[in-house]
Amino acid sequence: MLKSINLSFQYSGAPSISFPDFTAEQGDQWLILGPSGSGKTTLLHLLGGLLSPSTGNITLDDFHYSAFSPAKLDKFRGENIGIVFQKAHAVQSLSVMENLLLAQQLGGKILDKKKIMNLLERLQIAHKANQKPNRLSAGEQQRVAIARAVINQPRLILADEPTSALDDKNSTEVQNLLKESADAVNAILLVVTHDNRLKATFPKQLLLK
Repeated sequence: MLKSINLSFQYSGAPSISFPDFTAEQGDQWLILGPSGSGKTTLLHLLGGLLSPSTGNITLDDFHYSAFSPAKLDKFRGENIGIVFQKAHAVQSLSVMENLLLAQQLGGKILDKKKIMNLLERLQIAHKANQKPNRLSAGEQQRVAIARAVINQPRLILADEPTSALDDKNSTEVQNLLKESADAVNAILLVVTHDNRLKATFPKQLLLK
């Protein structure tokens, strides 16, 4: 279970953003919606342990984020949380395969090239496995980011605009991959989006004002 209580965050020189209390059970799949400036990406980063809240508490199962040192929180995130950022982040000096092997290593998993190739095939980028990220299109880079987020079968998957750079066909494939990856391990899936194509496929929606 993921739970946040009395959560707020304030960027330097900006008004504080307060978030509604939120609970997601294992296996839940939520869409997070709201106008620009409502804090959708900020909430995702708080739930992923990338930002520390000004007030409030976040727990994933029995793990209280505030109880972790930065190093322990990094380790916990690598083992339990997969994040798809708006802009794909990858180690540019490594190939796609090497980036995903690194994700497995940092997550304390067995290095499994076959598993990686199967995932890349599902995302229709297996032929790019030995390419460097800067040689890929924006859509291909986003699919690599999704592969990295789900490769370790995390308990919590957070996706920030995962389909924004994709056409209809690949958008559907990515939605299916995220949902199936979450279903396979009973993970919580939270997706932030402006993409209207996703609204009809997520019955559970959190609207930020």
